[in-house]
Amino acid sequence: MSEILVLFYSRNGAVREMAEKIAQGIESISGMQARLRTVPPVSPATEQTVDKVPNDGPPYVSHQDLEACVGLALGSPTRFGNMAAPLKYFLDTTGAHWFTGTLEGKPAMVFTSTSSMHGGQESTLLSMMLPLMHHGMLIVGTPFTEERLVHTETGGTPYGPSHVAGPDSNKPLSEDEIILCTNTGKRLAKICKKLT
Repeated sequence: MSEILVLFYSRNGAVREMAEKIAQGIESISGMQARLRTVPPVSPATEQTVDKVPNDGPPYVSHQDLEACVGLALGSPTRFGNMAAPLKYFLDTTGAHWFTGTLEGKPAMVFTSTSSMHGGQESTLLSMMLPLMHHGMLIVGTPFTEERLVHTETGGTPYGPSHVAGPDSNKPLSEDEIILCTNTGKRLAKICKKLT
């Protein structure tokens, strides 16, 4: 089985749920498997430490996960139109992979969740693409041939799946958002399969 790394940071659970839907899409393609991983939170209190294993959910990502994957799905909530600090912190530690070309030529997609419809979804997705492009990854978006993208009144962008969580960050994924996550995961898996 070829593994696609589904790496995310989730504060209120929406990005985690998106990651799980993307993983379902990936695993619907024969011979492809999703490896769900997350990153630990960061804190301005530098002496704070976290357990080596999260209390629930997927394990924390390791650099070996990047080496082993044939593709990457990267997800984060929006923070002022940008990815969240914990995900950025991890990406900032991948210089050795950049130097050796570990991720070069591997397909990647991005996904996000915001509190409001105009909370910076597209700028967040674009910000997440930048380090991936520096690594030489091939960006996989969501094409407008995806019917739900044209008609959705909730989340969804051509840059990758998105979710509108609402002001209290508790709205469930809409049917459109679920299908866009699943289908973009399938698209990523199909492309990875062609390239491996």
